[in-house]
Amino acid sequence: MSDGKSILIVEDEAMIGMMLEDYLETLGYRLHAVASSVEEACALARQGGFDAALLDCNLQGEKSWPVADILVENAIPFVFATGGMADDLPTAYADRPALAKPFTIGAVERALGKLLEKE
Repeated sequence: MSDGKSILIVEDEAMIGMMLEDYLETLGYRLHAVASSVEEACALARQGGFDAALLDCNLQGEKSWPVADILVENAIPFVFATGGMADDLPTAYADRPALAKPFTIGAVERALGKLLEKE
């Protein structure tokens, strides 16, 4: 169950970000914030205050690995959102869960459920 957990969305496509916001609300999660750049996401990741993150691999042409590094350092669980083969994960993150685009609400629910049940 979501139990009102707070989720950071890291996504540079506004329509996908809004769709994810709707999904989170429907599933009973709280939106912490939406970050659309690596710089913004890194700042939010350093601040913390959320339970998990949905992390798009490619933000405005820049890979989001620095954001993932901060999340790992702060023991914040996350799911990579990937648009395809161009988003090959670094070896260090090969074991991390990934959610393929296009998203469905069921896929988001399962991914966050698995991620947060480990806590």
